[in-house]
Amino acid sequence: QVQLVASGGGLVQPGGSLRLSCAASGFTFSRSALSWYRQAPGKERELVALITSSGLSTNFLDSVKGRFTISRNNAKNTVYLQMNNLNPEDTAVYYCYALMVWGTGTQVTVSS
Repeated sequence: QVQLVASGGGLVQPGGSLRLSCAASGFTFSRSALSWYRQAPGKERELVALITSSGLSTNFLDSVKGRFTISRNNAKNTVYLQMNNLNPEDTAVYYCYALMVWGTGTQVTVSS
């Protein structure tokens, strides 16, 4: 059974940083592409970042390019989202996603 558990969210001031983690189990992690999505109140869920199984290729939502990075540790079955220079528009619940399964969400709130 695929399980994805996200953590690392919280309240941060504009310009601050957070690192989200998503611990995976129940599938061959090293062979799977992984994604982070987010959903803000009243808005549709959107793809924020994607990393291929090899980790050699990544893709980002235009609004987070240059601020967010995605990485993975196949030895720990964990994918990360490093978020820098956060702004209030980044406020959302963040989810990891793999193999058509949504993980638990973690709330990120950017506010002064």
